[in-house]
Amino acid sequence: MSIPRYSRPEMTRIWEPENRFHIWFEIEAHACDAQAELGVIPKDAAKAVWDRGAFEVARIDEIERETRHDVIAFLTNLAEHVGPEARFVHQGMTSSDVLDTCLAVQLTQATDILLADMDRVLAALKKRALEHKDTVCLGRSHGIHAEPTTFGLKLATHYAAFKRGRERLVQARKEIATCAISGAVGTFANIDPAVEAHVAKKMGLEVEPISTQVIPRDRHAAFFATLGVIASSLENLAVEIRHLQRTEVREAEEFFAPGQKGSSAMPHKRNPILTENLTGLARVVRAAVTPAFENVALWHERDISHSSVERVFGPDATITLDFALSRMAGVIEKMYIYPENMQKNLDQLGGLVHSQRVLLALTQAGISREDAYLIVQRNAMKVWQESADFLSLLRADADVAGKMDDGELEACFDDSYHTRRVDVIFERVFGSD
Repeated sequence: MSIPRYSRPEMTRIWEPENRFHIWFEIEAHACDAQAELGVIPKDAAKAVWDRGAFEVARIDEIERETRHDVIAFLTNLAEHVGPEARFVHQGMTSSDVLDTCLAVQLTQATDILLADMDRVLAALKKRALEHKDTVCLGRSHGIHAEPTTFGLKLATHYAAFKRGRERLVQARKEIATCAISGAVGTFANIDPAVEAHVAKKMGLEVEPISTQVIPRDRHAAFFATLGVIASSLENLAVEIRHLQRTEVREAEEFFAPGQKGSSAMPHKRNPILTENLTGLARVVRAAVTPAFENVALWHERDISHSSVERVFGPDATITLDFALSRMAGVIEKMYIYPENMQKNLDQLGGLVHSQRVLLALTQAGISREDAYLIVQRNAMKVWQESADFLSLLRADADVAGKMDDGELEACFDDSYHTRRVDVIFERVFGSD
């Protein structure tokens, strides 16, 4: 279950009993209005529900301890306030009509917060990416120096991932925002479909085209899968920052506040605790994905095997992701970035990062790719083994000198060659802004 350490009040309030019962009340009261318009119940009864309707969380809990049924406990407490007209409440409805419609409202409320969170992350990534669009740094594959890139491109890559995640979340919100007021086994035998349409409109939802006695759980599976993908994008960025903060790399670093302590034993420590924390929180969010998929297969028109699962991971996944997105936005906004260390790391292997450029130049000079590869690699291996200078070795290699003059060779070691398409990529990612 979510704990205060990893929770923010606005998201937590969505899942508190007070909000849940308030939504239940609105569903029941709007249904009464629709029933009154249809002549099923007296209009005075519908008005009485709105005028006198109230509930107490403690009283509902007290009643539920006896009834072992939360919706009946709520309706009993509501009737204590409404009076005799309460007999018209819940006409033709079943518990899932209330529970599933309420969950749809809660998930849409939660999604609106998550979308705002993602906007903050996107804004932070864009700002820092533009700031470091031309800051040259190492690109790494398999954790090993590969070729030059820019720190702006690194951040733009993550921006694009979160942008896709936001688009998926918008679609997931649309898919989850459906209302079911169809009665037992979903046949509308005891309630007019017009009641469902009225409640859906009032609650900001769409009508569920066909519910059995529950809203189909493939909708929820898609929703929580989307949260899982966003969490994975968070972890991807968190892991990148953690690697860049390693002492041997130190190209970027989490903000370290005055008075902050990194270790109880070692006063010198500045640990990437926030991004390590984000890596763990991503696991919590993804933990909801498999149960959400398993909830799709319910018995016949309904069972409640999904209910206990959703009561746990509905709050947990949304509260945790909200906290994680907010934390990541803060990490990006305050992150220390060290271009001088990026350049130092670029120079660390004596120019090896330009090996492909030399390879291609040799093929252009008339050497077969296979032979060019062997020539470049044999010189590159000496750099690994002897900490030699790559350019000096190539100059001394007769096979290279016979095909390329010194100026052509030096041109292969120009970092700007690798950054000449950055504007094109930024245009693709950010548009003309």
